[in-house]
Amino acid sequence: MIEPSADAELVRAFTNTVDLDDETDEFATTAAAGEWLLALKLLDRPAQPTAADLRSLVDLRTGIREALAVDGPASPHLLAVGEAVLRSLPLLASLSPQAPLQPSPGLAGVPRALATVGVAWSRLVVTGQSARLKRCPAETCGWVFWDVSRNNSRRWCTMRVCGNRAKARAFAARQRG
Repeated sequence: MIEPSADAELVRAFTNTVDLDDETDEFATTAAAGEWLLALKLLDRPAQPTAADLRSLVDLRTGIREALAVDGPASPHLLAVGEAVLRSLPLLASLSPQAPLQPSPGLAGVPRALATVGVAWSRLVVTGQSARLKRCPAETCGWVFWDVSRNNSRRWCTMRVCGNRAKARAFAARQRG
């Protein structure tokens, strides 16, 4: 089994801050976003993000979730929303093989957290690991999961729920037709 890296775990946790099935969002309020960022150690100390910070968190999450779309091409508009956040963040390129790309040392708070997620996403893309992070195509789910299948062909977050529902719907449609 191929284990997810720390970068993959961070990006997965970040993108799963919204749960379509339960209709919950860790970024629904600035206080909730601050607690989530602190719990994942993306903030050094308790802080409440501003409304602009909250918008940036949601926009970056939207862009990454769209980049993980399984069915059909990604929406250029939604990708641009996330990319706009990343373009606004200063990053430091280094010759160090341990950290060739990192948030600029002057960044703090939510911008640093956003840059950390952006760097993690970039490393996943460069190493090809982003292909193992997938978003469930079920309209009521959208959960982001790590594909542990040997040939990287897993489609659903779980076959027991989303995969089974999709297959039952397809079977019913074939029976009607």
